[in-house]
Amino acid sequence: MATVTHEAQALGLGGSRSIEAANDHELLAAIRDGDEAAFQEIVRRYRNPITNFIYRMIEDYERAVELTQETFIRVYTSASRYQANYSFSTYIYRIATNLAISELRRRKRRKFVSLFSPFVNDEGEAVEIDPPDGNPLQDQSLIEDERRKAVSRAISSLPEKYRAAIVLRDVEGLSYDRIADVLKLSEGTVKSRINRARNLLREKLSAYI
Repeated sequence: MATVTHEAQALGLGGSRSIEAANDHELLAAIRDGDEAAFQEIVRRYRNPITNFIYRMIEDYERAVELTQETFIRVYTSASRYQANYSFSTYIYRIATNLAISELRRRKRRKFVSLFSPFVNDEGEAVEIDPPDGNPLQDQSLIEDERRKAVSRAISSLPEKYRAAIVLRDVEGLSYDRIADVLKLSEGTVKSRINRARNLLREKLSAYI
C-alpha cells in the first residue's frame, strides 16, 4: 500500500518538480511536512467543487463557504494520518459529506425550516409545499429560472441519505464506485438510493417535466 511517506520522499518539492505538477497524494505528503504552498494548491484545486457540492446539499451559500473552510482545516490537521488507500478526491468529498450531513441534522434537531420548505412530515423531514401559480410566467428566461429553483427546492427536500447520493452522482458526476467509497456503502446500495432519489424528484417536478 502506497503511503504519503513514500510519496514525500519521491516528490522533492522545491527541486525539479513544481507544486502544480504534483499529484494530490504528493501534495498531502508535502503538507504533512509543513509545506504551505502544497496546501494552497490543494485548496485551489478543490475549493470550488467542494463549495458547490456542500451548497447543493444544504442550500445556504454562506454556510457552504464556512463548511468548505472547515473541510480544508480537517485536511490540513489530519495530514499526518492520511494514507493513500483511496483517491484524495474521495477522501475530501467524504469529509465534506459528513460536514454537510451534520449540518442538516443540526437543523433538524433545532426544527429548522427553510423558506421553501415550511412544513414538516411525521418523520420530521422538510416537505416542499409549492402551490401552483395562477398567473404562469411568460418570459422564457423567467420560466427557466423558476425551473432551476424548483429543482433546487426538490433536491433540498430529499431525505439526507438520498440527497447526498444524487448530488454526488448527478451534480458532481462521481462514479458509483467512488460514491460508494465516499459514503462507505456498497455500490448496490448507492445505485438503489440514486434510483429512489430520481423517482422522488420526478414526482416533485412532475409539473415541470
